[in-house]
Amino acid sequence: MDKKERAKERREKRRQEISLARTIPYSDHQRWWSADTVAVVTGANRGIGFEIAHQLALHELTVVLTSRETGVGEEAAKVLQEGGLNVLFHQLDIVDPTSIETFTEWIKEKFGGIDVLVNNAGINYNIGSENTLEFAENVIQTNYFGTKNMIKAMIPLMRSTAAGARIVNVTSRLGRLNGRRNRIGDLSLRAQLEDVDSLSEELIDGAMNSFLQQVKDGTWESGGWPQVFTDYSLSKLAVNAYTRLMARTFSDRSDGEKIYINCYCPGWVKTAMTGWAGHTSPEEGADTAVWLALLPELSISGKFFAERREINF
Repeated sequence: MDKKERAKERREKRRQEISLARTIPYSDHQRWWSADTVAVVTGANRGIGFEIAHQLALHELTVVLTSRETGVGEEAAKVLQEGGLNVLFHQLDIVDPTSIETFTEWIKEKFGGIDVLVNNAGINYNIGSENTLEFAENVIQTNYFGTKNMIKAMIPLMRSTAAGARIVNVTSRLGRLNGRRNRIGDLSLRAQLEDVDSLSEELIDGAMNSFLQQVKDGTWESGGWPQVFTDYSLSKLAVNAYTRLMARTFSDRSDGEKIYINCYCPGWVKTAMTGWAGHTSPEEGADTAVWLALLPELSISGKFFAERREINF
């Protein structure tokens, strides 16, 4: 058996393993994607992002795996390429406007556009440590502002298809407005963020900037912000709110130009970000993202999911 045959055998075995545990409910005539369908996964050199890229490639999409660091990103893509999967790598730092611009131009030249965007790139400095907020600005800038800027850059590149283009944002239950353990105490702000009709980018940005200013002033504890993993929770709350805002914006598009955007919580996954303390595997954590990206005739948008079930914001 030559190298190509062994790679094909490994790919088929892995596809069967994932298929047994995590099937996508479609028949052959409902499969809207092909090998020409392009999916971009940010922060995909390891953990959940890597597994999302892996599973999308197993479904025979063309996957662009991105990473802030070139070396580790190239190695991650190589692992998948050696399994016979159609995966390309390109450097991308979502907090660097120049990096986003370079990536955007490369996508235009290489593919002309994309069909799926999975925003997985993110950071969290406080897992397993005190809630010091020392790096609050980096967390908010990366998880919210970086994700938002990536969405804005990719919208003009999202291709028109009958099935609609897809955006999936990786967020967290910690970012829920009405979570039992970690909610916003400011009732006025919570009410504004709950009302999708009054949501605006200025409101979300303003809330995040207000929090960061209070962190600098040392007054954040009296500001009604969540008390557990505060910066991370707020960054994900902002992504959740922006998801709902963009779904409302996209709802006016005609059928051929639809973009469906949703967010999901992968759970407490065993990755470097959680210090390997999670109880869910990366394969399981990636499942809902792939499910949302590939569902046939997707009509849901602006929703929050976990384990393939809709949950409340």
